[in-house]
Formats: sequence, structure tokens, C-alpha cells
Amino acid sequence: MTDYQYNSADPVKIQLSELDDRKRFLLSESKTFCIYPWIHLHAYPTGEAYPCCHAEMKHNVGSCRKTSLNQIWNDQPMNDLRHNMLNEVKSEICGRCYEQEESGFFSGRKSANKHHGHKIHRIDEPDFQMSYWDIRFSNLCNLSCRSCGHIFSSSWFKDQTRLAGIGWANNNLPLNHAGRFQTDMWEQLLEHIDYVEQIYFAGGEPLLMEEHYRILEELGRRRRFDVRLIYNTNFTHTYLKGKSVFEYWKKFDSVAVGASLDGSGKYAEYIRKGTNWGDVEQNRKDMMEICPNVDFYISPTLSIMNALHLPDFHRDWVDRGLIKAQDLNVNILQDPAHYRIDIATTSFKSMIQEKFEKHIEWLKPQDGLQRATVGFESAINFMNATDNSELLPTFWKKTNELDHIRRESIFDAIPEIAEIQ
Repeated sequence: MTDYQYNSADPVKIQLSELDDRKRFLLSESKTFCIYPWIHLHAYPTGEAYPCCHAEMKHNVGSCRKTSLNQIWNDQPMNDLRHNMLNEVKSEICGRCYEQEESGFFSGRKSANKHHGHKIHRIDEPDFQMSYWDIRFSNLCNLSCRSCGHIFSSSWFKDQTRLAGIGWANNNLPLNHAGRFQTDMWEQLLEHIDYVEQIYFAGGEPLLMEEHYRILEELGRRRRFDVRLIYNTNFTHTYLKGKSVFEYWKKFDSVAVGASLDGSGKYAEYIRKGTNWGDVEQNRKDMMEICPNVDFYISPTLSIMNALHLPDFHRDWVDRGLIKAQDLNVNILQDPAHYRIDIATTSFKSMIQEKFEKHIEWLKPQDGLQRATVGFESAINFMNATDNSELLPTFWKKTNELDHIRRESIFDAIPEIAEIQ
């Protein structure tokens, strides 16, 4: 869409002028309002429920292992959150969005209001109808990324056992499902399939999950190709049981694929353990042949590990024609805290800022959306807003422990990291 303004908070499906003063304020001026708690409920593979995937993990609103989505949506924690949002009262659970907005990022809250603001009438009609889905059915994943853990990746189980001990292993399972039983989430979502407008698939790794393909099959059976599909995928596998996801995507009106690629080559294979970089590049080339109209962009997690490399990776893929300059969405890492870019020393921060500013000079004239540009600019603000260098010993402790277990060295993959030793 040529008139799409990435950093505008105005809703895309309605005009603010069509709304009364209260609803217009909530969508355009409020510092607390977010439409998600009226149209959505999020579930982790552990069963913990949250108002969305951006919520602070220590503040869940219920458990899908114990109760239904409907009950959680109507229970006191969600009602309190909705009340706070309507009355300009900040909630601890929304802290990540507040922090992002202070640094200039286009937060999840703003994105929700922009893309789902046409549902603003739901504040007066609070029936449980999920028009936006983001359910993490399980922690099934083929990678064990450095910034992740067992909650979101079944492949982490072996490493976590070695780190935490056999006692931990005896009390945990490699594979977890979000619901009261394995197919619970799928069965509950079916009740909302007539309402759904947008689905966000993440994980675990969604392209390995049967539930993902089951949803696409059901949408196809109902001719619901109008449902917008959005992905966060490690992009290492594009087939399941002989079914190509590319063939499914060709049928839908709108598909956006954010590939969680934090770097190329040795960077990718170290930070996201289990990655075969050659497979990732081949998948991108195949996708461009089979379904070229799908919106594809890199969605890197920006951490202390890839900060100096990310501009090089971005530019390389642009130069090779694998993406356009605007096709990158910076996800700033906020947790685990010892991987944040603001743990850097003053000198390392200067190196990052210089690298980013030079990259922005190249990027900005080509960035029609300004999404990538604002991402790098906001990352500079985020990095300089706080001094978390006291977490450097924790970073090195955690890194060395995992290097020992995995029989690898961060200096082989990321030599520039020696600057913060």
C-alpha cells in the first residue's frame, strides 16, 4: 500500500473523524489504551495467559491449563486491566510497551490500535469474540536460540537439564502444550473462527506445528482467504509431512512473514543454535519463486550479540536482492536483561552508535516505510537511555556456561564481542 504510513498511529480501517470524542481519544491520544484486551487473549506454551505477547511475563492473567479462555477473559485481572486502560492508569503488565514508546519505537500497543482500531466499538460490547489470534500451541522448536529458553523451545531441554540439573529435568517435560489437553486450544479457537480477522503464528516454531496447518486447512475449507496471516518464524523449515507452506500462502489475500534472522552465516548459527544458514537462504530464494507476492521481511532480535553485525547483514541481503531496504523490523531485546544492548560499555556503545548512524545514512533514502530507519534510530535511544553495564558479568557467566555445554566459543562467531570483556 503506497499510502501506508508505518509510524502513523491512525487506524487503517476507519477514519478517526467517524468516532465520538471518547473513542477518538482512546485510539489517538491515550497513553494506556490498547484494543487487544477486547479482541484477544494470548497463551504461552506453559499455559500462562496474557493480554498479548508483549506483556511482562511475571504478570499473567490466568492459566489455560486450569480454565478456559472464556473464563480467563472474564475474570478480574482482565477486567481490571481494561478498566485501567480506559482511565489512563498504567498497568505493570504493559511495561514493555511503555519502555519502547519512551525510546521512540512503534510499540505493540500502538500497532494494535492501528490495525485493530476498527474494533473500538467492542469497549461497549464486551462479549468474548477473538478477532485476533496469537496462541502458542506448544514449545515445539528445532532451534535453541541464545535469547530463548525451554519455555519457548523444546530443543532447549537438553541444555537446560545440564544447566539446572537432573532435579529440574524430573519436574519438566521436553514438550509442553498450552491447554488443558493437547487439542484444547484448537477446539476453543474453532468457536471463534467466524470472528477471526488476523492470526499471528509464532512459537516455538509455527511451521513445524500441526495446529498451524490445521488452521490453514480449516480456513481454506470455509473459504476464509480474507483472514490476514502474520508469522514470526525461524524460517529453517517450510515443509511439514510433505506439505509446503508456500502453497498455502499463495491462496490467501494477505500474508506477512517476519523471519527471525539475527544475522548471517556464523552469527546466525551461533545465536540461533541449530540453524543451517544455507537452508535459510535457499528457503528465501524458493519463496521468491513460488509466492513472490507474500510480504517478507527480516525480524531480527537486536541484542548485544548482533548489534555490530546487523547493519552488515541487512545491507548484504538488500544488495543481493533478497529483500528491499525497508524490509527489516527491529525487535529490541528487553529480556533476558543480560543480553540487552544497554549492557555495553561506553566505548562499545559508541561503536554501535557510529555503525548505526552510518547505516541509517545509507538506509533512509531507500526506506519507503521508514520502519527499518526508525528501528535503528530508536535502538540508539534505547541503548543510551540506560546504563546496564553492571550486567556484563552476568552476560559473560551465562555465555561461558552455555559455550562450555555446546562446545563452542562466542569469540569464533562474534569476535568483536571481545571489546566488552
